[in-house]
Order: sequence, then structure tokens, then C-alpha cells
Amino acid sequence: MTRSSETTELVREHFQKKAFSFDRLYDEEHPLQRVLRPGLARRMELAVSVVRKYENPRVLDVGCGSGRVGEAVLEAGTGEYVGLDFSRPMLDIAQERLRRFEPRVTLIEGDFLDEPLEAPFDVVIGLGLFDYVAEPHVFARRMYELCTDGGSVVGSFPKWSLLKGPIRKLRYEVMHNCPIFNYTERQLRSLFGASGFRTVEVLRLRQGGFFVRAVR
Repeated sequence: MTRSSETTELVREHFQKKAFSFDRLYDEEHPLQRVLRPGLARRMELAVSVVRKYENPRVLDVGCGSGRVGEAVLEAGTGEYVGLDFSRPMLDIAQERLRRFEPRVTLIEGDFLDEPLEAPFDVVIGLGLFDYVAEPHVFARRMYELCTDGGSVVGSFPKWSLLKGPIRKLRYEVMHNCPIFNYTERQLRSLFGASGFRTVEVLRLRQGGFFVRAVR
């Protein structure tokens, strides 16, 4: 088994078990979550702002999870939304959450690198995805291939910090056997530039990490 496939299996197992608790992290109505995790709301706002730049866009949400991001971009005017995730429990939550937007919604259980997808998409979203990806260049390249000319890929990327880094490593890798990865701004510019995108915008999030918009 390759490092990438081993990582995928460990991450899949983690999110099969933690679907409900992960979904709660995005509960904006819970005041404690807004205080402890303001970065989650901020990166979602940035993704929605990109979606709004397109008229009735076709949106692919890679690692869509429980549909929190999908709900936000559908409310922002997405014409067609395709959510992809390899965790069935996550997709079950997403199906209930996004039912009111049918028939604009398609949810797919599968692996992003293997699943046949009907391209192109105006916006490809990867929020909270690259934290768990062992070979990000492979993901970035496929996102490029699925994007329409002038389309955008948006993603969030954690960075190592002396405060949060050891805590995240303990929580995910030691306690739950779920690999996680960190990035630098230089790595991100190189990653998306090498994948073929003509412009790469990297924003530093005040709460830590990066938000990237790459335009094909």
C-alpha cells in the first residue's frame, strides 16, 4: 500500500467515526464554536465570495462532509452543486441538510482521484481537505483539469504554529491515528503554479493557516 492510499484509508476511518462531531464544528448558532473556531466561518465566507463572482455557477465540493459549505454556496446562487466525499455517514447528514435545494444537488460517495466526474466546473472547493492529503500536487492537478477556463479553485490550508501545531498532532495523529499535513505560503504558490493555474492568490487567515484562490 502506498503512503497516499494508506493515508486515505486512515482519514476515511476517522471521518466514518466522527461525522456528527465534525459537523458540530461548523454550527454557527453555537456561541462556543464561534469563539473557539472563527477560522472555519471566515474561510467559508471567502469561498462564498468567490462563488458569487460567477452567474449560476457549477460547483464541485471535494470532501463536502456534512454539507455545511454546500448549504452556504447554494444559498449564494450556485446553479448546480456536486458534493463528493468518501464518508457515508457524512453524506447522510449532507443529504438531509441539502434536501431543500433539490434538484440542484448531487452527492457522490467516492475517492476524488478515482471518481469519474462530469467536467467542467466554475468553482472547485477544497475547504478542510488538504489537511489530510499526502500528495497535494495530485489533487491540485486534477482540480485544474476539472476547472473551466477562468474558473477558480479555492481551498484552506493549515500552517504549523508552536501553539496549535503540537495540539493538532496529538489530537489527530496520536489519539485518532489520522495523519495531518501543514503548509507554507511558498509551498502553496509552487503547488498551484506547477499545476497550471495562471494566478494564485494566497491569503493569510488571522486565526492561522491560509486561504487560496487559484484561477485557471
